[in-house]
Amino acid sequence: MSHTSWRSARSCVLASVMTVASVGAILPLPALAQASATAVRGLPDFTELVEQVGPSVVNIRTLEKVTNRGAASGMDEDMLEFFRRFGVPIPNLPQRPQRPQQPQQPDEEQPRGVGSGFILTQDGYVMTNAHVVEGASEVIVTLTDKREFKAKIVGSDKRTDVAVVKIEATGLPAVKVGDVNRLKVGEWVMAIGSPFGLENSVTAGIVSAKQRDTGEYIPFIQTDVAINPGNSGGPLINLRGEVVGINSQIYSRSGGFMGISFAIPMDEAIRVSDQLRTTGKVTRGRIGVQIGAVTKDVAESIGLGKAQGALVSAVEAGSPAEKAGIEPGDVITRYEGKAIEKFGDLPRMVGNTKPGTKSAITVFRRGSQRDLSITIAEVEPDEKTAVAAAASEDTPAKSSAAAQQLGLGVAELTEAQKKELKVKGGVRVVSSEGAAARAGLREGDVLLAVANTEIAGLKSFEAALAKADKAKPINLLVRRGEWAQYVLIRPVR
Repeated sequence: MSHTSWRSARSCVLASVMTVASVGAILPLPALAQASATAVRGLPDFTELVEQVGPSVVNIRTLEKVTNRGAASGMDEDMLEFFRRFGVPIPNLPQRPQRPQQPQQPDEEQPRGVGSGFILTQDGYVMTNAHVVEGASEVIVTLTDKREFKAKIVGSDKRTDVAVVKIEATGLPAVKVGDVNRLKVGEWVMAIGSPFGLENSVTAGIVSAKQRDTGEYIPFIQTDVAINPGNSGGPLINLRGEVVGINSQIYSRSGGFMGISFAIPMDEAIRVSDQLRTTGKVTRGRIGVQIGAVTKDVAESIGLGKAQGALVSAVEAGSPAEKAGIEPGDVITRYEGKAIEKFGDLPRMVGNTKPGTKSAITVFRRGSQRDLSITIAEVEPDEKTAVAAAASEDTPAKSSAAAQQLGLGVAELTEAQKKELKVKGGVRVVSSEGAAARAGLREGDVLLAVANTEIAGLKSFEAALAKADKAKPINLLVRRGEWAQYVLIRPVR
């Protein structure tokens, strides 16, 4: 270090010392200690929460019946169990010399996995994840006082990953259920569970996001609370000692915790558990549509403005949606008066509606909002979706100058094609190149609308195309088989 640099560093140190000395002159040492203690007290203290909620958290072990196959693999059963429990693929080892064939052993119960849960009611109802008890032949619940109970699976729901089991006990310490709507991003939360089988482990963090859509049926709570295998089914607890979620899954590239974990909101979980406890299954509503997201470009081009709602890409034949008059290309914007901000909101809202209920639904269709009434049906175990394809016939292509500029060759739909596709009108794409091909249009597609104008046939197609602003992207409502979506064609300038 040069002399000049050393002098600068020394000056900084002296300045810091003098600053501390000055503060000490202004505040006596006891006051400084008190200020420091106040800062420490500002951080959350989880000790009382652990004492309060800890007794309500349980360890769940599951067993499954397996066939003894140690001799066939060339490894001892203990070694096989090691591989099974830690999720390691069983290697292909050289076979041992054949021993005299032993009598076939009957199926025996082996440990399947370890998870967590929490006591929902004083009379022994316990909530956990569906994947914790799935495939189990026996479920064993261990309380913090080391008492063990064989539990009966009351019901489980794979879609929400919620399960309820029952143990024969009374006077149990049940949890308090919190209001998820009061939960805020940045709020401190705590988890208790059995990661890797280590019972009553406590971890803490903050809420990273709410209503996180991961493609599942529910809007997850995202946190940075350390969650690992075995935590599944355990409670997520706020600083008021209330359970606000069920720890369910993590995002990981390594298989271990990487700072992102997800919990099922308790309002969703309670709705499911109430049905499981009453009927042993969950009944959901459906309207029979396939939906997708509304992009910003599509929203602007069709006049919707804000990118919101659920774009209907297909309507199931004979479904409540078809009977209500919903069409492919509609954007469902409201359900029972509530706005559909993201397309994933609609399945949750409809799913929570009792089948047979008449509900109000609002759709945006070609520039205007339409209010419809729809009767909710029940979700079937195996939904069947009909898929039809437009028949290809040797119909001459018709292309105006405007269509050719977009790279489109189109033809009239035959009456048979209209009947098969269940449409009133439209034109069929027989050739696509240039801008049309870049937009993804292909032979066999059916154009139902151009620039928010419904198409009856070639004549109306040409008229709508002539009126469209060629300086802006042109939106087309395209039917491909049973699916419909908006496509934007950007003319070459």
